[in-house]
Amino acid sequence: MKSLKKSFALMLCVLMLIGLTGCGAGEKKAEEIHIGYFNNVTHAQALLMKSEKSLEKRMGEGMKVTWTAFNAGPAEVEALFAGDIDIGYIGPVPAVSANVKSNGDVVILSAATKGGAVLIKRKDSGINSVAELAEKVVAIPQIGNTQHLDLLRLLQENGLKPMTEGGNVNVSAVANADVANMMGRGDIDAALVPEPWGSTLLEGGAELLLDYDKIYMQGQSDVAVVVVRKEFREKNPELVEKFLEEHKAVTDQINNDKENSLKKINEELKAATGKSLAESVITGAFQRIGVSTELNKESVMGYAQISKEQDFIKEVPKEDALFAK
Repeated sequence: MKSLKKSFALMLCVLMLIGLTGCGAGEKKAEEIHIGYFNNVTHAQALLMKSEKSLEKRMGEGMKVTWTAFNAGPAEVEALFAGDIDIGYIGPVPAVSANVKSNGDVVILSAATKGGAVLIKRKDSGINSVAELAEKVVAIPQIGNTQHLDLLRLLQENGLKPMTEGGNVNVSAVANADVANMMGRGDIDAALVPEPWGSTLLEGGAELLLDYDKIYMQGQSDVAVVVVRKEFREKNPELVEKFLEEHKAVTDQINNDKENSLKKINEELKAATGKSLAESVITGAFQRIGVSTELNKESVMGYAQISKEQDFIKEVPKEDALFAK
């Protein structure tokens, strides 16, 4: 009898252990959250959070926050696909591309910044309007990125096309850091660049052709958004909610105390890259950057449409598949 009771108790323990293991399978909460971003002022919230370690405080003990800096959207998209990052600050164009190519696994969670791009001309270029970019060389940071599509839209609105489409505007991908030297040599005539490169070029003697509010939607278009892997969000809704709370908190902090916030952002840039921005440059940049969590879905869908027209994506995603609910 004792043997039977012992066997029954042992079997019960085994069943309980299996049950506990089964309940936990596939539901284990993350103990680490991986955030992607650029060391660029348009990713202001990420820089401020990283500087103050405020996201770590929001997440609480036992949660590790890992920050990974990227130099280009495609590299960050690949990291999202590989599961190397869970949440990312990124431009709206690569965000749309990631959504389409992942069949909806990467979705847009929030806005981050708006505007933040300018069309600059060489001082002696003789250019006075977008229409006069015909027969000129115009630089953009990268083929297929947000500023490239902004330029294509402006050319289209002014009856122009790039040479690759049978037009007469030479659109050339040039690293932002190289634009000033190439302008100085006369190799390029104009450039559509994000901040802080616009303010840097203006301080270096270049001239403004179109300010941020003349590029797209009066400067209210999203220039940086936050994306999340759908799988990560579904498994860790509380973590994503805490992230969003802190993202909103630092957005308010930047808008309510810009001077101190910009100082901390600049210090973070120096810690990460070894070089800070001149005070006049970062101040000038944030006169053209709106910091907001409110998505301008119309602007993002506009980028999606032109991305499709340029064959950068195979289809325009539906809003309910692109934006997190």
